[in-house]
Amino acid sequence: MDTRKTTDRDPLFDALRAEVGCLDTPRGVEKALLQAFARQHPPRRRWYHGLPGRRWTLAGGLAGLAAGALALAFALRTPDADGGGAGTLAARDDSGPFIALESAERIAAEPAPRMVAADVPRASLAALGVPLTPENAGDSVRAEMLVAADGQPLALRLSSIE
Repeated sequence: MDTRKTTDRDPLFDALRAEVGCLDTPRGVEKALLQAFARQHPPRRRWYHGLPGRRWTLAGGLAGLAAGALALAFALRTPDADGGGAGTLAARDDSGPFIALESAERIAAEPAPRMVAADVPRASLAALGVPLTPENAGDSVRAEMLVAADGQPLALRLSSIE
């Protein structure tokens, strides 16, 4: 412990205080110095400061991509062969869409359906949306039919409509 009294140092501190008191700096010098220092030495952003925003952007992009793929998968689904799912009533392959004439459950329950090519009168296809005019009412349309074992048509695919 220091046994000296602070009175020994007082004359030195008094001289320092007097000298600093004589200095008269203009107002705003400290503010100007701090601004100049901030311009010369801007705060640096570290590489790890940008990670949380990028991580959320990447996660949002991947979630959007997964949602789009899921929506596309549901839009393109076809009737299940085992009858486990409901499926859609119109399936698409390279030749065109199949139009279901029976329910999806009935089609899926058929053990051995077969494909039959046929010429179908255009007048009988008018209910399915095939264009019919007086000039082409007597024509026939080439079609492929999915037929059950008992001969009942299950689905129809139109090959050529002119």
